[in-house]
Amino acid sequence: MMNLFAVPVFDATVIYEGNELFKGRGSAEQWAQKLAVEIKCATTVQKIGTGWALCATVDDVECQWGVYGQRLKRIN
Repeated sequence: MMNLFAVPVFDATVIYEGNELFKGRGSAEQWAQKLAVEIKCATTVQKIGTGWALCATVDDVECQWGVYGQRLKRIN
């Protein structure tokens, strides 16, 4: 299932192994806070290669989000 969030992401991104990720930790942490409100659970950030992904456990499933077309997208 591909989850997309409609809020535009205008922060700098990098491509790592085909996934678009946040370039900076600070920016990823700000988006993690917004995502936490949206999905109603704790959200953190994790360094993946040269970028940062958003991470949370939703319904007992570990999930990661990156960027897709200026939107947040689950990448795993």
